[in-house]
This record gives sequence, structure tokens and C-alpha cells, in this order.
Amino acid sequence: MDMKQVLQLSVTSIAVALGLSACSGNAAEQSEQRTPLVAVTTVITSPLEITEDYPGRVAAVRTADIRAQVSGIVQRRLFQQGTDIKAGQPLFQINPAPFQADVDTAAATLKRSEAVLARAQIQVLRLRPLMQTDAISQQSYDDAVSQRDQAEAEVAQARATLARRKLDLKFATIDSPISGRIEQAQMTEGALVTPTDSTPLAKVQQIDQVYVDVRQPASSFDALRSTYAAEHPTKQSNAPIMILRSDDRAVAQKGRILFSGVSVDPGTGDALVRVLVDNNKRELLPGMYVRARLPKFSYNNALQIPEQAVVRLGGKPQVWVMGPDHKVFATNVVLGELVHGYYRVRDGLKSGEKIVVEGQERLSLGIEVASQAWRPTANEGRKLSRDGI
Repeated sequence: MDMKQVLQLSVTSIAVALGLSACSGNAAEQSEQRTPLVAVTTVITSPLEITEDYPGRVAAVRTADIRAQVSGIVQRRLFQQGTDIKAGQPLFQINPAPFQADVDTAAATLKRSEAVLARAQIQVLRLRPLMQTDAISQQSYDDAVSQRDQAEAEVAQARATLARRKLDLKFATIDSPISGRIEQAQMTEGALVTPTDSTPLAKVQQIDQVYVDVRQPASSFDALRSTYAAEHPTKQSNAPIMILRSDDRAVAQKGRILFSGVSVDPGTGDALVRVLVDNNKRELLPGMYVRARLPKFSYNNALQIPEQAVVRLGGKPQVWVMGPDHKVFATNVVLGELVHGYYRVRDGLKSGEKIVVEGQERLSLGIEVASQAWRPTANEGRKLSRDGI
């Protein structure tokens, strides 16, 4: 075989190989077009609770303004500002000297009145037998009895005055009426205070429990109360509510709606819902703005599908369903709320059906597909959309 024949044979072999490769590639491409790969998931039912966040403001369960009940000069402040105090703990000391002097004076007056009463009682005892023997007149005896009764009244008055002076002396030491955290003092040592002062000496707030006051439309509150009446017929006052700080972190303790403490603002028509929260760790302070996550709707058996499974043809939401024969068809669905990246399906699907989540752009009616299980991404959003469809 000469060189020319060898070259022709080589060229022919290469052409045949390229032709076979092209045919194989076209066959693979056609096969892929006939059976596109899609990601599917099975529709199931599960309990669903839809919540909505409302802004709220923290308020102390109890607040006490510390005020003077007697007039005087503040001698000492007996507490550390910004600390927790107990009920009955002394907070301020007003100069007690004037009140002690009043107590001593009242005690002396009482002692004198008691002496006068004792003499009047003896006089009555002496005159009684004389009156019975007509040694003295009835008038003289009656005058002695009247003086005794007057002396008894003066003793009673002196005792009341002494009790009042002792009370003023006690009020010279200003105690806390409640347990809680005390704020900074508004008066310093040497200040003159009176019971009529408009500015309190300090303020004590009980914050081991706090209120979160939330405003929402009265109609929404009616729905909230109806939801809990159905789910917690005997525990309406213990409805658990999540409280979120400004950085979206939930506080350790959940709150409880106080249905009995609801009021409606006549100007705006909003209901003021009060949530009671245990605050042992002092995470919430009066005046803070937080968010209360209130329940909106609750479903025992909700059909939920991923948001990306929904396609829209002609403005209507549809979902591709894969049948047992791996053939797909599009079905219209009626959607509800979008919660955490999932739509609640009101109508159009049944539990157990398999739907296409990814790869819908390669589908057409009745086409056969190859499927794999759909896996949600780790960073899939869990935010509630307030707008149902």
C-alpha cells in the first residue's frame, strides 16, 4: 500500500469517528431535552400559626413616687442610686429634731392631763358620800363629776396629739412603699422638702415583672381573642407571647396577654393590649421599645408549599404537579398567607401530591421528567408577609 492510500484511509477513519461522536452527542442532547431534570417535593399538612409583630413599650408593673409627708431639711440619702431595694427600706432622713421636740411636748401635756384627771377622780370619790348625807349640795357634786369628765377628754386629746407627733417623727424617715429598682435622687442633702412639692424625691419601679403595652386595631384584637378562645378555652389569660428586643433577639421569658386589661382609645379606635412578662434577668427596662409577636391565625392542618414552586401564567398562580408516571401538568392554586418563605394553599392541591420546585422553565404539558428531592437552602427566609393572596 503506497503512502497516498494510507493518508486516504486515515482521513476516512477520522471522519467516521467524528460523525459517530456527533451522533452520540445529538442523541444525548435529545434525550436530555425529552426528560429534563427537576427538583420536586411532596405536599404535606402540618400545624401552622401565623404571627404578626407589633411595636410595644415596656412599663413597670408598679411605680411609686417617693414624697415627703412632713416638712423639713433632708439630712441624708440612705440608698445607692440605681439599685434594687426592698419594701420598707429607709431612703431619706429628714432632720428629726423638731419632731422629737413635738413628741416630748405632747408627752408632757399628756402627763399633766393624766395628773388633772387623777385629782378629779379622787375629788368625785370624796364628795360622793358627802352628797349622800346632804353634807354638800347636788350642784357641788355635779360640778366635780363634770370636771372629771372634762379631764378624761383632755387626756384622750393629749394621747391623740402624742400619737400624731410620734407619727410625724416616724415620717421624718422616708421608707419605700414597694420593692423594686430606685432611680436617681431628685433632691440632695440640705434641701427643704414639703408634702406639697410637685417633684418627687425619687421614683421606685417594680421590674421583676413588666408590662408591654401594644396597640393594634380593635378588629385585630377581636380576631386574637377569638383565636385563643378556641385554642385555650380555660387559659385565655396565659396566652404565650414572644417579646423581641430592638436587635431581634427574643427575651428569655415569654409574655402573657391580659385580656381583662384591654382598653380602646376613643380617638384612634386602637385597642391597648397589655402583655405581662416575667423579668427576673432585668432584660426589659421601663421605657424601652420592643416588639410583641402576637398570633394572628392558627391552622391545625395547613398545606404549605415553597414560594419558588409557584409560577404565574396570565396573572394566575399555578403549580407544576408530577404524576405517578413522572409526567407533569400545571394546576391552578388559591394561595393564602406567605409565611417563612412558604405559601399556605387554600385550594388546588392535596396532601401527598408531588410538585416541582425547581426547573419549571423546561417544562411543558404532559412531558416526562426525571426528578430529584428538593432541598431548601440554609439561608431561606423565615419572615412573615402580611399580605395574603
